[in-house]
Amino acid sequence: MGIRNRALPIDTPRGIRLSGVVVEPEGIPVGQVCIAHCFACSKDFPATVRLARALAQEGIVVLRFDFMGLGEAQGRFGDSSFATYCEDLGAALDAFDTYTGFPTDLLIGHSFGGAMALALAGNRDELQGVVTIAAPAEPGHVTRLFEARARGIRETGSAEVDIGGRTIMIGREFMDSVEEQHLDDALPALGRPLLVLHSPKDSVVGIDHARRIFERARHPKSFVALHRADHLLTRPEHTAYVARLIHAWAYDLLRPHQ
Repeated sequence: MGIRNRALPIDTPRGIRLSGVVVEPEGIPVGQVCIAHCFACSKDFPATVRLARALAQEGIVVLRFDFMGLGEAQGRFGDSSFATYCEDLGAALDAFDTYTGFPTDLLIGHSFGGAMALALAGNRDELQGVVTIAAPAEPGHVTRLFEARARGIRETGSAEVDIGGRTIMIGREFMDSVEEQHLDDALPALGRPLLVLHSPKDSVVGIDHARRIFERARHPKSFVALHRADHLLTRPEHTAYVARLIHAWAYDLLRPHQ
């Protein structure tokens, strides 16, 4: 199946323009999906690109986009907070729905993007389902990636940290905002089907996080173990497997563009 990529500028209410790419299959799409990428990654992170392409091969139109200060998005990541992440994700969904003229069916969140998806989805009536991949049970878990610099960030207001070989600026507001957020209310009130995908061998976000998410959410909910995958889905065959799982699980949730 042929696939084409189209740039989609995304304007946020605070005046920051984000960068998106709509991955379109040939013919009439069988559904519409937005992907929230992993922490400090971008829309062009290899797993995000492969997942979007694999879903498009299944006939689904997909949006992948950059959060503020990452990839090609405007703004400084050091100014990010839980609130700006939520605003960015909401703006991306709005822009995507306007672009296609159809509502987004599924919100997929990878790692920290999964926590954001769970936090926001209950407030988006158009969404038919949510998928998390290697997601933490609490947004604040992400601070463990740079806990050695936490004191410096709090004392000086910000500091550069290395995340998977990428240097980014982390601000005190971001740390405080994610540590104050919990999914205790969002998960029981999700109000739509949830698919939890997680690897038992995940060394970044342990499998116990998947258990906690699954237990707190209400039915309908499903869990699938990604037995051989790592946290970042670095192997292409694992990304392809995840795409097939998502398509099969969401078959009766997707709305064709007709």
